[in-house]
Amino acid sequence: MNFDFPLEELPAVMRGPRVERRRLLIGGSAFWGTIIENGADAGQLRLDDGRVVDPHLHAHLPPVNPSKIIAIHISYSSRSFETRNKPKPTETPTYFTKPPTALNGHGGQILKPADVKYLNYEGEYAVVISKTCRNVLPDEAWDYIEGFCPALDMGLQDFRDTDQGSMLRVKGADTLLPIGPGIVRGVDLFAQTLRTYRNGLVVQEAHIGDETIWGPHYVIADLARHITLVAGDVILMGTPCHSRSVDPGDLVECEITGLGRLAGRVTAIDAPRAAALGVGHAPTDSAEVRRVALGFDERVPERFKDNYRRAAALKDQA
Repeated sequence: MNFDFPLEELPAVMRGPRVERRRLLIGGSAFWGTIIENGADAGQLRLDDGRVVDPHLHAHLPPVNPSKIIAIHISYSSRSFETRNKPKPTETPTYFTKPPTALNGHGGQILKPADVKYLNYEGEYAVVISKTCRNVLPDEAWDYIEGFCPALDMGLQDFRDTDQGSMLRVKGADTLLPIGPGIVRGVDLFAQTLRTYRNGLVVQEAHIGDETIWGPHYVIADLARHITLVAGDVILMGTPCHSRSVDPGDLVECEITGLGRLAGRVTAIDAPRAAALGVGHAPTDSAEVRRVALGFDERVPERFKDNYRRAAALKDQA
């Protein structure tokens, strides 16, 4: 049951005008600002202190400061078809968490350790909580949303054999949650299209309204039955079909029409020092790991597969 989805009336957070808030690093300090939507300075960022700057000239910081990050496992019908071969994965949503230290800003480096084979992209939208939320109904949940952000829920799939229950290292390693460029409100989320790019080629695409299984209002009401959500908390709303692994040098982007385009560059790093001593469960390349990392090609559109293969040769040009 989707609880009034499609929506009969847009909630306030989705009604215009569009407002986008970003957080930039300028001169070693963090500054908040609002994107100018119209006029000669359209696309520039008006900082809260009144200055106007070009956001492309400064490093972006994550536009959130959550106490917790909660992610839904599957909430798009195409992802459910690919992984479960049915339109709805489970009767009710299931979740995992990512630590706040996984946060990464627009344009940041996504780190792939040398002992890991599978680093998968998942383009998503994130919901940002605006105020303390507990024991609400789905139709009330909209009033607790600050806005929405593009996000990349990256995953080190090599740890699925040991962390599948918690997803702690799979999804929780440092840099594995690029989010931004900003928080947006005043846009009809369910009229937007989500696209993920590998080196400029589309490898995921979904019309959010057409594929949504559970809307954010349902998810917030579900979580807030037992977990108090506070201002700044982030909920990741799942990905469509064709999550696949990427390599060092790849440019990965998530674009959501109306919200913006988020980018991160995959960067190789050494294996952790303790790995050489045999500390902890080693990354594995098992049948279960490959099942998730490589997916089910027979259940995804041919163009995604073609673009994914073509993109592998474009990393040096991206």
